[in-house]
Amino acid sequence: MPRPDAKTAIRDKALSLGFDAIGFAAAELGEAAKASLAEYLAFGYHGDMGWLAGTAERRAGPKALWPGVESVVVLAMNYGPSGDPLGLLARPERGNVSVYARGRDYHDVVKARLKALGRWMAEAFGCEVKVFVDTAPVMEKPLAERAGLGWQGKHTNLVSREFGSWLFLGEVYTSLDLAPDAAEQDHCGSCRRCLDVCPTNAFPDPYRLDARRCISYLTIEHKGHIAKEFRHPMGNRIFGCDDCLAVCPWNKFAQGTREPALLPRAEMTAPRLADLAELDDAGFRALFSRSPVKRLGRERFLRNVLIALGNSGRRDLAETARRRLDDASPLVRAMAVWALAQLSGGAVFAAERKRRLPAEADPAVRAEWQAV
Repeated sequence: MPRPDAKTAIRDKALSLGFDAIGFAAAELGEAAKASLAEYLAFGYHGDMGWLAGTAERRAGPKALWPGVESVVVLAMNYGPSGDPLGLLARPERGNVSVYARGRDYHDVVKARLKALGRWMAEAFGCEVKVFVDTAPVMEKPLAERAGLGWQGKHTNLVSREFGSWLFLGEVYTSLDLAPDAAEQDHCGSCRRCLDVCPTNAFPDPYRLDARRCISYLTIEHKGHIAKEFRHPMGNRIFGCDDCLAVCPWNKFAQGTREPALLPRAEMTAPRLADLAELDDAGFRALFSRSPVKRLGRERFLRNVLIALGNSGRRDLAETARRRLDDASPLVRAMAVWALAQLSGGAVFAAERKRRLPAEADPAVRAEWQAV
């Protein structure tokens, strides 16, 4: 039989550990969530995130991941910004990092709290537990919706009536039989601000995201060269994109995070593109220690930085781009070519191309030189 006393105790413990919201769901997903995942993969919207397809069977429901689970405790931590999350887009010489990545890596923060809660539950109730953040094959947003924490908006992210768009999620799977909370209903109505604001038209339909066109995917998950059609729309977004989250009207109820570890680090609030473009591997690792940006690696990060540099309109930054033409990474060199083409006069670029093209062995870099 479900234990209502356990729910109250778990809720109180979770809030005392620093979680901002908690809900309880049965260890199952509706058919709609499974069908949505299958359709998403069939259309190829996951791009080169092969792990999504590879783990589809385990994502189909909690029991597919762990047969012993009876209930799912869904936890959330608020990472809401204190200021305008899109304000930096008007400063093109600065790099814009997504709000979620301006503080410490949330995986570390959330998982530490999940483990503490899980240990307490095991000791208090003699149950089995497993804890997950979003690196595990868990359909966390449908579970959060079923647990009453919010609903998946038209941009496919979770929206909360209390916290708006700014929640990190984690789950405790447990063998305890806990009564589920009432699922949250969709409150998007006729609004489509999140769809219309997207710089790359990444939403083929409401509630459907084509990751291959999404700036967050392109700057974080995509490993290769970014197609030219997406470079100008990226602006100065060098890690992620908050546009569709930030314009949601439900953010009128949002509040700044109260978790110190999730507050923005000074060096992440408005970094100079010129400084970021000069980072070597050691400098990159030092700057982004304990940051989610670190997993990107220097090459992909500088790819993004150089695209932003090219979009800056600052001709005085052409020399910064030119210095990266000698970079050891072909990915960096290719985007340095593109950035230089955007920032320098035709004669300067033509002279560099004449000098460097014959010696360039990488096909992608050669293609960038030849495309202008």
